[in-house]
This record gives sequence, structure tokens and C-alpha cells, in this order.
Amino acid sequence: MSSQVLVGYSSSSSSEDETSAQISGCYEKVQKKNSSDGELGKSEVLHDVPQTRSQICLPVPDSVLNMFQDSKEEHCSDDSAQHGGRVRSFPHERGNWATYVYMPYEANEEFFDLLDLLLSHTRTCGLSLVRMEEFHISLSQTVVLRHHWINPFMQSLRDRLLPVHRFFCVIDQVKVYTNQEKTRTFLGLAVSSGHAQILELISEVDRVLEEFNLQTFYKNSSFHISLAWCVGDLSDKLHGRCLQDLQEMVDHFEDASVLLRCHMQQICCKAGNKIFSFPLR
Repeated sequence: MSSQVLVGYSSSSSSEDETSAQISGCYEKVQKKNSSDGELGKSEVLHDVPQTRSQICLPVPDSVLNMFQDSKEEHCSDDSAQHGGRVRSFPHERGNWATYVYMPYEANEEFFDLLDLLLSHTRTCGLSLVRMEEFHISLSQTVVLRHHWINPFMQSLRDRLLPVHRFFCVIDQVKVYTNQEKTRTFLGLAVSSGHAQILELISEVDRVLEEFNLQTFYKNSSFHISLAWCVGDLSDKLHGRCLQDLQEMVDHFEDASVLLRCHMQQICCKAGNKIFSFPLR
């Protein structure tokens, strides 16, 4: 059996001896040619000598290079002009993944009709808002995960959410919000029914965050779906009569009671450009 091992795994010294012999043979041929021609220069002789195995650079196969594409992180600019005037709450660092947990809301055509009606009215109040790209109820703050924390964090989150059941909540109260830095103003629809179930979810999410020494969710939060936003603290323009009009539009919108009653069936977590989904029971 030992002879089979030696055949399968030849030592580096024997390989080097074999390579040296090849070089020596080649060099002898070159010397003979040099002595006969008398014209071959030293630099040309070196070109005829093959490289040793340690000096040969072989290309890395594409299949190997593609193995690590998922772990690559796109470079993100902190220039607010490239993000519609939005300002990061913390600077981007390579290897850090902005992460948050949320309940997604799937908007339909009727919902967008209502949203267009609301945004049209905000323009009459002197405020032009940008519609959100997607809609959700936040269950955590935005925290920073190191890349090697992502998988264990998601596994812990999955384990915590496993016993949680699906539920309904109602989002029909028009509210105005600003972020902590007062750099953006939001128009949102706040939850009027389903608080207990959301608090149960947040309790489980907070436990996962504490495992990783990350900041838990805000105390006494107003659970809501953000509809649209603008740069700066312009909340004063939406309060008062404008806010009352917006609430009346929601209350009298056709089938609003059905449209704004949401069946929460899954929890999502977004880390960088990756989205992880956790179905509820």
C-alpha cells in the first residue's frame, strides 16, 4: 500500500529533480548550437530554458472565481447627491452590512390609486413627496452586521420566529414622521389594530439583536407603513388642516376597510442587497 501512496503523491523533491534534468538537457542542446553557430546571444539562450513549475503562473478557472461572487459587496458612495438627498445615519464601511427586519406589504392597484390621491393633495399643501419604492412595517432599527455574522443572525431569527402565527392588522391612520436625524419627513399610515401581535414579533426580534449586542427597537414606537418622503424636516407643512384632509380621503376611499386590512404572513430581513424571508405559521 505504501508504494501506491507514493505513486499517488509524488514528493516535490523528485519533481524538482525531474525538472532540473529537463533544464540541463535543454541547456546542453543550446550550448552545442551556440558553439556551432557562434551567433546565439546569452539573452536568447535564456528564452530557450523552460521555467520551473514554481515560476509558472496558471490562470484561475472561472468556476473558482465565481464561487465567491455572493460574498462581494458593492462599493457604496456616501455622497447624498447620489441618493436623492438622503443622508446615511452611519458611514459605509466595506464588510459592514446595513440590516433591518420588517413585515412586507404587497401593494395592489387600488392602493396605488389611494396613494396618488394623497400625494396629489400634499402638493396643494406646498409639499412634493417621493413615493416609496416598497412598503413595509419596520420591526427593528437599521443595524450593522459584519459579513460573517449574517448566516448565524438569520438562523437565530428563524428559530425565534418559528412559533409565531399569521395575523391581520389594519393600517388606516394618516401620520407624519421624521427620522432621528431630522433629515427626512415621511407620510405614513399607522396601525390601528394588531398592536399585540406586532409587539410579540418585536420582542422576538429584540432577543436576536441582543444576542449580537445590537441596538433593539425604539420604545413606544408607532407602527406604520411609510408611503412617501422628502428631504428635510418639513412636517409642519403636513400638520393641521392638510393632515385632516388626508385622513378624510382615506376614510372615504372606496373599499378602504378591505384594502387597508393586511394579512401578515411572513417576516423579512434585508442585509445589504440580500433579502431573507421567514414565513409565519
